[in-house]
Amino acid sequence: MQVRPGIAYDCDVLVIGGGIVGLSTAFAITRAAPGTRVIVLEKEPGPARHQTGRNSGVIHSGIYYRPGSLKARYAVRGAAEMVKFCAEYGIAHAVTGKLIVATEKDELPRLHALVQRGRENGIPVRELGGAQIAEYEPEVRGLAAIHVGTTGVCDFVGVARQLAEASGAEIRYGARVERIDRRPELGVAVRTTSGDIVRARVLVNCAGLYCDEVAWLTGDDPEMRIVPFRGEYYELARPDLVHGLVYPVPDPAFPFLGVHLTRGIDGGVHIGPNAVPALAREGYGWGVVRPREVARTLAWPGAWRMARRHWRYGAGELRRSVSKGAFTGAVRRLLPAVTADDLVPTAAGVRAQAVLRDGSLVDDFLIKEGARAVHVLNAPSPAATASLPIGREVAKRALAMLGAV
Repeated sequence: MQVRPGIAYDCDVLVIGGGIVGLSTAFAITRAAPGTRVIVLEKEPGPARHQTGRNSGVIHSGIYYRPGSLKARYAVRGAAEMVKFCAEYGIAHAVTGKLIVATEKDELPRLHALVQRGRENGIPVRELGGAQIAEYEPEVRGLAAIHVGTTGVCDFVGVARQLAEASGAEIRYGARVERIDRRPELGVAVRTTSGDIVRARVLVNCAGLYCDEVAWLTGDDPEMRIVPFRGEYYELARPDLVHGLVYPVPDPAFPFLGVHLTRGIDGGVHIGPNAVPALAREGYGWGVVRPREVARTLAWPGAWRMARRHWRYGAGELRRSVSKGAFTGAVRRLLPAVTADDLVPTAAGVRAQAVLRDGSLVDDFLIKEGARAVHVLNAPSPAATASLPIGREVAKRALAMLGAV
C-alpha cells in the first residue's frame, strides 16, 4: 500500500476519529472551503462512542483554565457557541449555572483565586457566603461558594451527530485504521482493517485515546503518550437533592479531580468522576485489561515519573474507586443528606491524558503538525465544550497545508 503518482485521491482531507472534535473539524473545513472533499474514518459503528459520549455533558465556562491558554480561550468562546449551536439545531441543552463550593477553610484562598481567574477570563462570577448557598442548592453545605452563570449542560452525542450531518463529509463507520503510508511529496494513503484504502492530500488525526498511535503510524513522533484514566460515576437515586451543578474547589494541579454533582438534560444527577488508571484505553471497568496496552504505558518513562510524583493523589482516587463508603464520604462533604444507598453505579468514561517524557501532564490542548498531517494530541475536558473553536483551528491548519501542496 502506498501513494503513487497518477492515482486519484479519494478526498482532499482525511479525518481519523468520529468524536466531537473530529466531526467539528470536518464541519469547519466544509464551511470554510465549500467543495473540499472530506472523509471521516471512525472505528466504531456510530459517532461519539468514547470521550464525547461518556462524559458528564457539561458545557464548561472556562473558569479553571490559565488566562491566555487555549483551554481558557476556546472554552469561553466554545461555551457560547455551543449554546447557540444547540438552539439553532434543536439539540437538548440548558444553561443552568454552577456552584463551586468550599467546605474547608484551606479551600477559601483557592476559591478567591478562582474569582480572579474568572474575571481575567471574562466570566461573570457571583461570590456567596455559606448561608447564600441555599438560594441555589438547599441541600448543599459549605463555608462559601461562587456561582458561575455561563455553565450549562447539553447532549454532546446529539451535537456530534448534527456536525456529521451538517458537514456534508463522507463518514465511514466501522473503519479501524491499520496502516498509514505518507509521502510528503504526494499525500497519504490509509488502509483499514477491512482492507479498504483511502488516499488523501492531507490527514487530520483526531483519534482521541489512540492519537499518539496514529501519529506514530503516520511517521511523526508525538513526544508524548496517552495514559488513560477511568472516571467512574454514580447516579443519584434521589435527584431532587440537587437542582443544578455543584463542584468542589479544585486543586490547581488537577482541576478535573473531585466529586461533582451534575444534573443532566434528562433530569438525572450524575456524581463523579474519580480518576483511576485504566488497564486499557477503552478500560471502562476493572475487568477490562489489555496487556499490550498496559505494557506500552509502562514502557513510557513519563508514566513512572508521573506515578512517583502524584502517588498520594492516586491512592485517594483508588480508595474511592474500590470503596463505595469512601466515595460516599467525599460526596457528603458537599451533600450531607446523601447515603450510600442513594448512589447507583452508572457508565464510566476514560480520559485520554497526554503525558510527557518527564512525567508532566499536558495541561493545555495540544495540536502539532507534520508533513501533510495535523495531530490533535491532547483534547480531554473541556474539549467537548470547546469543540467548535478547536475544529476551526484544526481546519485552518489543514486547509493551509492543502493550499501549499
